[in-house]
Amino acid sequence: MNKLMITASALMVLAAAEVQASGQQTYQQACFACHNTGVAGSPKIGDKAAWAPRIAQGMATLQEHALKGYKGKTGFMPAKGGRADLSDDAVKAAVQYMVDSSK
Repeated sequence: MNKLMITASALMVLAAAEVQASGQQTYQQACFACHNTGVAGSPKIGDKAAWAPRIAQGMATLQEHALKGYKGKTGFMPAKGGRADLSDDAVKAAVQYMVDSSK
């Protein structure tokens, strides 16, 4: 039973690492242009003050805004960052990467 538990734990760690890597990759390919510079009012990655109120809304809200688009008081987020070719999972992974990098 211990071997099974260790194996399951190892798989979960590997899966989390894969999501993180794919999130970073999607960020670098699709999200970087706006979230590195603050274009259209987007919160810059790593800016804890800008991300805190967004993070407080919860991941489900952040993911929905990233997937479907959002217009707020200070700017807008086009659906999938204007990249309709991205899968929902890729967008969610990028959101997770940005949140993890901005706490």
